[in-house]
Amino acid sequence: MISLSDYRQQWFGNIRGDLLAGLVVALALIPEAIAFSIIAGVDPKVGLYASFSIAVLIAFTGGRPGMISAATAATAVLMVTLVRDYGLEYLLAATVLAGLLQIGAGLLRLGQFMRYVSKSVMTGFVNALAILIFMAQLPELNPSTEGVTWLTYALVAAGLAIIYLFPRLTTAVPSPLVTIIVLTTLVVVMGWEVRTVGDMGALPDTLPVFLIPQIPLTLETLLIIFPYSAAVAVVGLLESLMTQNIVDDLTDTKSNRDQECIGQGIANTATGFIGGMAGCAMIGQSIINVKSGGRGRLSAFTAGTVLLILIVGLGDLVARIPMPALVAIMIMVSIGTFSWSSIKALRVHPRSSSIVMIATVVTVVYTHNLAIGVLVGVLLSGIFFAGKISQLFRISSTLSADGRERTYVLEGQLFYGSTEDFAEAIDFREAPDRVVIDVSRAHIWDISSVQALDMVILKLRREGADVEVVGMNKASETLVDKLAIHDKPGAMDTLMEH
Repeated sequence: MISLSDYRQQWFGNIRGDLLAGLVVALALIPEAIAFSIIAGVDPKVGLYASFSIAVLIAFTGGRPGMISAATAATAVLMVTLVRDYGLEYLLAATVLAGLLQIGAGLLRLGQFMRYVSKSVMTGFVNALAILIFMAQLPELNPSTEGVTWLTYALVAAGLAIIYLFPRLTTAVPSPLVTIIVLTTLVVVMGWEVRTVGDMGALPDTLPVFLIPQIPLTLETLLIIFPYSAAVAVVGLLESLMTQNIVDDLTDTKSNRDQECIGQGIANTATGFIGGMAGCAMIGQSIINVKSGGRGRLSAFTAGTVLLILIVGLGDLVARIPMPALVAIMIMVSIGTFSWSSIKALRVHPRSSSIVMIATVVTVVYTHNLAIGVLVGVLLSGIFFAGKISQLFRISSTLSADGRERTYVLEGQLFYGSTEDFAEAIDFREAPDRVVIDVSRAHIWDISSVQALDMVILKLRREGADVEVVGMNKASETLVDKLAIHDKPGAMDTLMEH
């Protein structure tokens, strides 16, 4: 549990940096929230209200200060079918349920499972996200899109120049904010015709209000929304925890995974009651926030509050922000997010690590689903790891001088990946009076290894040998005592049934 003084420091330890960074993030959230609403098939206000609500609430309840959460594409794409088949009210109900599931995950401390996601998967996740962020900007650079002209490319180039060159003059003001101000002023003063935020969709002009989703409270309704809620909860937590790890690395600080799960759940549950869609952490906006100087909870709170003020009170002004300015910022985020060192590392890293990283990138980019990509990466990591561990398994044997006793010495890890080597190393045709299986240098891990041990013992006994297992450590002994059946009647028949 965080102390009150530390919590206060997370709020007020970086006031100026957090306020400025939050302002930049708020501006960048607007077009994305509108775009994600369109993806889900709902009005822009659903995504905008969600981004306001989630950003503000996560500032109070989250476990990672400085991380930005809002409506995201990762959760929006999961809701498309639900909205199409059942409508907005079911989307809101699913959002509430997804939040409750996330709270449950936090209370059960499921966030700790992130430690099993390898560095290669993390790198692949980051690189894929960078590519997706860049790809999301392509429609605004497509000549066939209405309003995209040579002036669009010129303004994007100018925006990138400001972003990368302005910090050489001063870092007192975030360069993305300067980019928005300068390009908006130029477009307004010169009267240039370019796409603006207003072209993305109508902005809401009223504050969100509390509402209860109008759905039948029946088991049938639960069965309809539960699969969507479960998917949103899992994908949302996965992206949030991955982003949390990245922000931890960027800021050289540690944060609370389980609290982040609970915070995401509270934010989503509350958002469903004000007409907003589910969301999660946003790696792009989080990196914008960190690179703009945001470090504390105040940055997320500022982003959400300023977003609401902008869309409700200053909607006409915000609508005039040119899209090239925001495209330039997102390209900067894409470039900054991509791990360029990982390309050079392909030559020196183990082949298995490179395969995992590339597979994660390809799967995410192909499916546009971060969860599937990460799942593929984690599965491949597990397979390669099991393969490496199985290669460390060794077995040797010696025969006594009188030829009556054979001793097998096992070294390494005996598990499902090494049981075949174990079985093949035993000479069942030989018929000594006694066989000793020495596992003092080995560890027995799972039911597969216990069954392999059962089978070896029973086959040797069938050949007339007296078998003894020696040197078993406490953990292995506990597992074998619980699962082994070689001393039970009908053991061979039982094993052969499997």
